[in-house]
Amino acid sequence: LILIGGFVQLLAGFLAFRKYDHLGGAAFLTFSALWSSYGVTRVLSAATEGFTAGSVAFLVLNAFLIILASSFNVVLLCLTLVMELLTICFLLFTLENLPLPFEIVMLSILSVICFYGAAASLANCMFGKDLLLMGPPLLTVQSSKKDREEPLPCVCPRSHLTSGLRTIAELLNTGAVCGVPTDTVYALAASCKHPQAIEKVYRIKDRPQEKPICIFISNLEQLRAAAPPISPLLWEFMENVYPGGIGCIIRKGEWLKKLGVGAGYSRVGTQDSIMIRVPDLTVLVHLIDMTGPLAITSANPSGEVDSTHHDMVISRLGHKLEGVLCDGESDEVVASTVVNCTRIDESGITVVREGCIPAGKVMQIFEKVKNR
Repeated sequence: LILIGGFVQLLAGFLAFRKYDHLGGAAFLTFSALWSSYGVTRVLSAATEGFTAGSVAFLVLNAFLIILASSFNVVLLCLTLVMELLTICFLLFTLENLPLPFEIVMLSILSVICFYGAAASLANCMFGKDLLLMGPPLLTVQSSKKDREEPLPCVCPRSHLTSGLRTIAELLNTGAVCGVPTDTVYALAASCKHPQAIEKVYRIKDRPQEKPICIFISNLEQLRAAAPPISPLLWEFMENVYPGGIGCIIRKGEWLKKLGVGAGYSRVGTQDSIMIRVPDLTVLVHLIDMTGPLAITSANPSGEVDSTHHDMVISRLGHKLEGVLCDGESDEVVASTVVNCTRIDESGITVVREGCIPAGKVMQIFEKVKNR
């Protein structure tokens, strides 16, 4: 019983610390020490004088834990209350004046609470939600929601609200840089009409200048209207991959200005080529319809992992942005697949970067189109 009880207390303390519950962790470790000390004195049945002072110290320490536990949950409060009674048992035992029925009742109650608390902590920690209830706090410090929440570093509207979409569109149209959701991971967006905004994207990400930035358009018909010199094979390939997580690198030209790229022409793509993608995300397509083509790159500091939630964008780059369009979890955990199509008629395509779409699937699509 001593070994099992001590192990359960240690396990509960470990799980509490894993959930950053420092009070719970400290309480369970303290209880583990008390349980072990109590068990040792019961087994030895001698030299208990040294434990008398220790039991008094446990009583005082646990009294503070009771007050703190009342502001956490009912299970922890009950545990600290019963542990206080068990500490009295410990003290009475060291004074050789402990009634056996009282000890049995206290140990039984403590065992039930300990096992329930350990099971609840384990289940809730493993599954990330409250499967076994721990009870509400009895003491709460009243504070307004405004006091509890820290102000956001930038404008952060919700994507499902029309007003939120308009807010981000207005910011982009005035030359701001915003975080936006895509059909892969979150991205930084700047209007192609504002080259200074695209320059700011490089500074925000600490992105090397030699790395080109791609553009997003809302649909393939926009590209047709710009009339780029694209072969029938490339048109057919694009029709099979757009919209979606594949970006095509094609030859650059004055036709981009007809597409609406404008003053940002020299700041997107390279001197000879540019990557264009049509995203498969309704909210982003609507945003592009309101702003025109957007210069896009992943919303993460250069060299770091992609951002897969708007909270990641806000915490990592929010203080450098004018706005973030909040859309929850991203659909993918990696960025798009990039395909070089500049020599599609002469030597086929080349997968430059494998992302959310496997390279094998890209080549399969190309071979199907080519054979057709």
